[in-house]
Amino acid sequence: MNELISIEKLSAAYPGRSETILHDISLSLFDSDFLGVAGPNGGGKTTLLKIILGLLKPLAGSIRFFEQGQETASLKMGYLPQVNLIDKKYPISVREVISSGLVSEKPLFRPFDKGQRLRIEQTTEQMGLTALARRPIGELSGGQLQRALLGRAIVGKPKVLILDEPDSYIDAAFETHFYRLLGDIKHESAVILVSHNIAGMEKLATRIIRIDKTIIT
Repeated sequence: MNELISIEKLSAAYPGRSETILHDISLSLFDSDFLGVAGPNGGGKTTLLKIILGLLKPLAGSIRFFEQGQETASLKMGYLPQVNLIDKKYPISVREVISSGLVSEKPLFRPFDKGQRLRIEQTTEQMGLTALARRPIGELSGGQLQRALLGRAIVGKPKVLILDEPDSYIDAAFETHFYRLLGDIKHESAVILVSHNIAGMEKLATRIIRIDKTIIT
């Protein structure tokens, strides 16, 4: 079991605001972890994710990343944001959303190679979206869009997969399959799942923590 992320005595606030969102957070994430994160709205769950993703710098404390026992500047991460943050008017298809998760792996202005194209097709099928691959995201239901975004997050085979309340918009027909997918994914990536669905997390999580400004359980 190898440590991937080490957070020590971390505090955080948003620029220009005096309120501290997170205070004295310490935790570790290992390569075999499926970490469930629960807590009230406004308690700092999404803020913690932003710090892990490098989108927000901590006020105090530290966050360190490791790969094969050696400290590194960053880790390959997949991120599934809350679907209500996505602009559905953006002119992009389901296949293009999923394939965007591989853009960093190819030279600029070069097409995807055969292996990458295969991964895109396999992921599209895994998400149950093959029939909708050419459809613009503006025509998708909330659950279908969430599946496309999950495909984008996992197609690059990240070391850590971060999901911010993904089940808020999953359609009922896909919910069981969604949790089955996460069960498969956790064998390939460490997972951090923010959710209010404690029952769903308990089926998969190696640990569940509760955050309300600080870790309270």
